[in-house]
Amino acid sequence: MSPAGDEPFIAAVKPLVDAMGGELLPPDEAGPDDVVLVWEGADTVAVRLPQLADSLDHILAAMERKRGKPLADLDRKAKQEVVRILEARGAFSVRHGVETVASALGVSRFTVYNYLNREKGS
Repeated sequence: MSPAGDEPFIAAVKPLVDAMGGELLPPDEAGPDDVVLVWEGADTVAVRLPQLADSLDHILAAMERKRGKPLADLDRKAKQEVVRILEARGAFSVRHGVETVASALGVSRFTVYNYLNREKGS
């Protein structure tokens, strides 16, 4: 993908790109919406950012992995915590975000809205 001297840089940014659900590409394959990262004055690697809806799915999957079980199996308090974290990360600004989160948590949209309103009221 790039000269061997750039490998530490690529290794350093890869966990961040993976956490976002992005993709690393050679800089010469970058499209107009990709972000080209420069290291020591040279185009080193391009990052293709995910679509917002894909990011939400990626975040939900990461939350499941971190908790070691499906989000739907969490207790009510843990589900409320998940909703709070997702709200802070902008999950509900994504089209169908509430529906996607409700499905992952195994609750209704109404319940997700209740969790959101409970946070605003406290």
